[in-house]
Order: sequence, then structure tokens, then C-alpha cells
Amino acid sequence: MTAVTEVDALIVGGGPVGLAAGCALRAAGVKVLVADAGPAGRALDDARVIALSAGSRDILRGLGAWPATDVTPIQRIHISQRGHFGRTELRALDYDVEALGHVARAGTLARALGERAGALGLEVRYDTPVAGAQEQNGQLHVQTAGGDIAARVLLWCEGRISGDQALSRSRDYGQQAIIALATPVRPHGNVAYERFTPDGPVALLPYGRDYAVVYTCADTDAAALLAEPDAQFADRLASVMGERVQFSAIGQRSAWPLVLRMRTEIVRGREVWLGNAAQTLHPVAGQGLNLALRDVAQLTAVLLPALARGEGDIDTALQRYAQLRRTDRVATGGFTDTLVRVFGIGAGNPALGAVAGHARGAALALLDACPPARRFIGRRMMFGARGWP
Repeated sequence: MTAVTEVDALIVGGGPVGLAAGCALRAAGVKVLVADAGPAGRALDDARVIALSAGSRDILRGLGAWPATDVTPIQRIHISQRGHFGRTELRALDYDVEALGHVARAGTLARALGERAGALGLEVRYDTPVAGAQEQNGQLHVQTAGGDIAARVLLWCEGRISGDQALSRSRDYGQQAIIALATPVRPHGNVAYERFTPDGPVALLPYGRDYAVVYTCADTDAAALLAEPDAQFADRLASVMGERVQFSAIGQRSAWPLVLRMRTEIVRGREVWLGNAAQTLHPVAGQGLNLALRDVAQLTAVLLPALARGEGDIDTALQRYAQLRRTDRVATGGFTDTLVRVFGIGAGNPALGAVAGHARGAALALLDACPPARRFIGRRMMFGARGWP
């Protein structure tokens, strides 16, 4: 008879979200097992560049997993729209923070979390896919190629939402994000740009000496943009940014489809969904991973008294977590979706686009002239709908 591994928490997925949850629980003395479907080291090779908000930095520092190197601070965010007046800036000095956020490779974050997991003795099993679970007598039982596992709680931190029955909100934007590193002619000065265009937002995030570029385009244009010569793509970026930024080199490009997917239930019994398994957002304003890390922080804060110390009921704690996360999840998903849709009004209709552009420009100018409004927007981007923490 095969032996059953018994743990307090089984985490499915050894990416940044799963490892962050594992480190938070293990640091409190909880017996945790992480099961990842991929090979060891896969996350370390992830070259995607991510934006970590000031709130995420605080969460990761609290876990002892903030990367020591290869992170670039964002001191200023310049927000504008192409072809119309109006702009605003968010500055770290206005919020009494050392930086509005930091930019790092996903692999760098995975390495820092992996090292912390090793120091905590967190067990991670690779090449161990988990397809589903059955609840029996207050425990969740799963079968894997490496043996059966029984857990008091199961956290799904791997994969994306599938199946319409799991969705409360879904939108295919008909867009893709072209991702690349681009070297500016002049030093970036730790300034990030969010530039709205009729085709979608374009973001420049300072990373090392380069900019990490997120260029939104229609699905039908993605293949051509991936194939065009580097010099032509650099000219395309320069035309979008105007005189603000010029580029001397373009790195390898890749593309990602852009959708909004929000799961109706993030808690069902003793199962919890986090990260992309709970929600996938448009990358505008860089909220996806930051929302997921706030999920992790709040889940562990609510769950640990019951799971680690026997103070209260686990099921009650999980239901409370679902209620507490509702505001931040709905507001953050709505915030990114609204930005994309509002700044897309008039695309393909010059007359409507001109009117909408003037209205958006006036709104940006008003925001720039109103420090309390800028402070609200900035804190929301850094710490979530409730000004986390």
C-alpha cells in the first residue's frame, strides 16, 4: 500500500505566487508541500520583466524574499496619450516611499523566493502535476506520480482559469502585448511611461540600463510587428513616445494575448485559487502579480491563526478571506478594464476619437492639478483598493 504524505497545506504551482504562499506559511511553522508540474529550474529561466509595486516590495521583504540585485527602482511615472494634450506624473517623493515600484526579471524573483524556501525547509516537488482533489473527512486527497497527498487546505497557484462556469467576468480584448527590451539613447533616470494610443497602451519600464517595453497591438498586427526589422520597430516606438525617448537597440520580441478573466469562486470548501488561477488582467498599470501577492498576504494573515495555532475554524477563516478579497479583486480588475476601454474610445472613428481624446486630456490635466486625486490613484496602484497594507 502506497504511503500517504500528510501536510497542513498543499500548494499547486512553484512559481512566484506559489512560493510566496509557501514561504509565508512555512515561516509560521505550518507543514507545507509545493507540487509543481514543470522541471526544477524552469522559473529561474523566465526572462519576462515584471513591475513590483511598493506594496509588493513590502510583502516580499516581510517574507525575507526581496531580491538583493537585478532590481531597478521606479521614481516617477509619466502618463499621457498620443496626439492629445494632457498628462500627469506620479512621483515617489509625493508618497514618502523610496520608490513607486521596482522592475525585475521574473526569474530573479523566482530565485529569491527559491532561496528563501530552501532556508525555511519548504519542500518543493517538481515534475508533479496535480489534476484534482477529493475531500474526505476534512482532508483533501490528491494523487500524483510521486505518491498520494492529504492536506487540510489546497492552494491552486498554477495555470489559468478554464471553463465558463468558473468565470464571473471575461473579456477578450482582441489585442496582444509585444514584449521586448529596448536600450534608450539617453539614460532613463528611473522614469516609467504609460502612453495611451488608439491601438492600446504602451508601457516603458526602467530595467537596468534598458527599458522593458510592453507594446499593445491588435491581434491581426502581432505577427508583422514581431517580424519587422529592429530599426523599424525602434522607429515605431519613437513615433509613439514623441521626443521623450529615442532608442539605440531593440532586444528579442515575444507576444502575449490579452484577456480579462475573473473567477467567481476563489474559495470552495478547503480549496483556494490564487494568482492567474484566480484572475488574469490586462497588463496596463501592471497590476496582475501585485494583486496576486496581496492575495497571498491576506490569505496567510487570515488563515494562519486557525491553521498554525488552532485558533478558530479553517472553513470560517477561508470564507472570511474570500469576503475580504472581494473589494480589491473587483476594483483592480475593473480599474484595468476601464482604463483600456476608456482610452480605446474612438479607435477607428476619427471624429469620435478627437472628442474622446480632448475629454481624456482634460481629465489627465485635472488629475495633474489635483494632488489628492493623484495621491489616491498612486496609493491604489501601489497598495490596492484598500491602500494595502
